Amino acid sequence: ETPAGSGETVLIVEDETSILTLTKRILEQLDYNILTAETPGEAVALTNEHDGEIHLLITDVVMPEMNGRDLAEKLQAEYPKLKVLFMSGYTANVIAHHGVLDADVHFIQKPFSNKDLAVKVKKALKR
Repeated sequence: ETPAGSGETVLIVEDETSILTLTKRILEQLDYNILTAETPGEAVALTNEHDGEIHLLITDVVMPEMNGRDLAEKLQAEYPKLKVLFMSGYTANVIAHHGVLDADVHFIQKPFSNKDLAVKVKKALKR
């Protein structure tokens, strides 16, 4: 059973267009409202224009401009209740120093299955 959403707004930040598009498509089918950005700068600009809540940020860890952890902190200043799910194609030992593998942090390894993504998103939103 793949857990679905109930219209929550999810912002996906990913610099690989194919992964961004795929993630968006999977989550739209699960009844999430999706915003997308290819860079942290674009994500910040998007949130400045967005009216209403953003419930979850799904962001790549390693990106040009700013890493996912810094982006999350920046957006959480504006959206204190914002939950975060980090994703990366790098192995755990490469990204451990980014702080995204801490116990209280939600993380998904790329590539992921539709079900993995659905479960991780649901779990991240529950917190």
